[in-house]
Amino acid sequence: MNDPSGFDWRQAKDGSLQVFHHGRLASTLRGPKAAALLEDLAGCDEEAAQQLLARVTGNYKRGNESLAAAHPRNQR
Repeated sequence: MNDPSGFDWRQAKDGSLQVFHHGRLASTLRGPKAAALLEDLAGCDEEAAQQLLARVTGNYKRGNESLAAAHPRNQR
């Protein structure tokens, strides 16, 4: 499985944490969740940070992408 990449984050003035994936807003965290993620990000390297940000956004490769493309519901 490939490691996640392309994630970036920015803390807003109101304390919320915005998570971007390839420059597009993927998720916004507020309150205790934002504080906990900032704490976790402070003590990890770039590869671990990418894993944390992918986990927060729910952006994981699940291995069924090729199967989903062939599903009748996705045929147009």
